[in-house]
Amino acid sequence: MSELIYAGSLQALEDEGAKVIKGGSHAIAVFVHEKQVFAVDNRCPHMGFPLHTGSLCDGILTCHWHHARFDIKSGGTLDPWADDVPTYPVEIKEDGVWVHPVPYNKVTIEKLRQRLREGLEQNLSLVIAKSVVGLMEAGFPATEIAKVGVSFGTSHNQSGWGSGLTILTAMTNVLPILDKTGQILALFQGLVHVARECSGMGTHFLLGSLPVSEDRNAQSLEQLSEWYRHCVEVRDSQGAERVLLTSIELGFSNEQLADMMMTAITDHFYVNTGHSLDFHNKAFEILEQIGSEYRPYVLTSLLPGIGNVSRSEESHSWQSPVNLVNPLMEAFKELPDILANAPSQGDTDVDEAALVEQILSDNAIKTVKMMLDTLKNGVSPVRLAQLVALAAAERISRFHVQNDFSDWITVLHTFTHAHAVHESLRRSTTPELTRAVFHGAMSVYLDRFLNLPSARRPEPKNIEAEPQNPAELLELMNKQQQVAESARWVVNYLARGGDKSELFNTLGHALLREDAEFHSFQMFEAAMVEHDHWQLEDSELARHAQETLTLAVTRYLAGHAPTAREMPHTARIAIRLHRGEKLFEDE
Repeated sequence: MSELIYAGSLQALEDEGAKVIKGGSHAIAVFVHEKQVFAVDNRCPHMGFPLHTGSLCDGILTCHWHHARFDIKSGGTLDPWADDVPTYPVEIKEDGVWVHPVPYNKVTIEKLRQRLREGLEQNLSLVIAKSVVGLMEAGFPATEIAKVGVSFGTSHNQSGWGSGLTILTAMTNVLPILDKTGQILALFQGLVHVARECSGMGTHFLLGSLPVSEDRNAQSLEQLSEWYRHCVEVRDSQGAERVLLTSIELGFSNEQLADMMMTAITDHFYVNTGHSLDFHNKAFEILEQIGSEYRPYVLTSLLPGIGNVSRSEESHSWQSPVNLVNPLMEAFKELPDILANAPSQGDTDVDEAALVEQILSDNAIKTVKMMLDTLKNGVSPVRLAQLVALAAAERISRFHVQNDFSDWITVLHTFTHAHAVHESLRRSTTPELTRAVFHGAMSVYLDRFLNLPSARRPEPKNIEAEPQNPAELLELMNKQQQVAESARWVVNYLARGGDKSELFNTLGHALLREDAEFHSFQMFEAAMVEHDHWQLEDSELARHAQETLTLAVTRYLAGHAPTAREMPHTARIAIRLHRGEKLFEDE
């Protein structure tokens, strides 16, 4: 047990009103109020201001910096944006006042989890930041932190799955790339976006499954899948939810559920500019990390948006001047037989680099035929999807800043859709989902004018020199529109043998130090994951693909920086408070 700390005589404390004593690593403020003695941590739990300079009236201690109020007896705060202040046991022996330096209300993992939940409920960024910092520093698993956000986000937004949950999932996926500070920033950014998106959006109540009878047989999956497909087709989100919940109740696997849901999404072309398929993929990705018991809320959160999605085959650009719809529909008729009869070993003579260039070309009909032939030769849909994602990344790496700034988003949408298709096919391959590979390739075709003119691929210089310090890249991105300059820096860094892990961590910080918009998070995660897939190979194409993906993410992030950086500033405050640093003093 820690030794008691002498605070002074009772008479002296009554005369002073408040006194600060040292309690190990903490300063403790001792107050005499209404003939009683109280001891609290001297740091205001909101932002660290010294509480001994505050006001104590009617049992309420008020901090003079942001007017946070605390019950002097319990330490409880009246203000939800502040935390409770630790209080300490006090003993009076004869005329002396002694303080026990171990607080009554110690911070625990459970309290931090509850505080995180409260921060999400009340959309309080600093509370969320403090909770994440505290949990991470206590060794609480990052996926468990993400689980709190997913549970909240899928049950407190009647509009369903959106950008917030997508960001949180994407940032959870890239945690292994980042250092500890980066991991804190990644989780914090994802959770704050979830809280903001859910604010004022109501509660998501499950409709419930259909009555499940004991005589349901193996045909239930096929029948329910058809029902689900029809409900999505006619934009009946409520009917789709009941069918989906029934499928979950019957114990269908994640693979079976994914096949059912992805089939309905890919019945139409490039739905909602790729967001619908991307959201579905992210939902299944996060389930792999947090557990299948969350399936009812996570998967049904995807359904509110099906009522008003855009279907690209209905748009003018997909029908004129080149009709893409009819050739694709004819190709889709062939897919079941092609996939059923394709050789188990792919044709080693398939020129994958040539296929990527064909996807980037201005002859869409030839591209469709070449993709079908590639599948006939035994190249898997997964590999074909990977090549389409590479072509989509090429569009970003070649995107010229003379284009309208908003067109960054156009090429980004195609890439993240292609990435989501690739990841979804890695989970389960069906002819229906394979259609989405062709949807993505046609979107790459439609984006071709955004590479006219095409940005030049930088050539490395002074490759014998030592690799640059990655901090130089962050400094470069402190200025607006350093797209070409950042790309040149990265090419030189890689050519000189720079450590990729340090580079990717730096690019992660380039993202997370900004008030980044939704698409930047998508870009970083998709590029990092696709790069990891190519890194498993040793070929000229694989090396080219890795550089392309690195250039694409670098150019995109450089094109969208710097910003006001309000969110990372909040996170830094939380980190400094956890370390015991003083924020109120002048720099």
